[in-house]
Amino acid sequence: MVEFLKKAMDWVLEKEAEAAKQCYVNPKDVEKQIKILEEKRTQLRKKFEEEDAEFGHVLSRLSLIKANAEKCTTK
Repeated sequence: MVEFLKKAMDWVLEKEAEAAKQCYVNPKDVEKQIKILEEKRTQLRKKFEEEDAEFGHVLSRLSLIKANAEKCTTK
């Protein structure tokens, strides 16, 4: 499904590029699209960083738990 959406988006962008070459595209409309995508990208990056930090926290805790558990097997 993701691959289909990528191909569909590429097709749409190709048609937009062709229309722009023929002067059928309003640059202000494209600028609006760019701003929307930049905002969405910023939101996704922030969400990723937050989730990545949480994964790092959990991994650190698990590493400590593992180290403590390994002490028990060496006694």
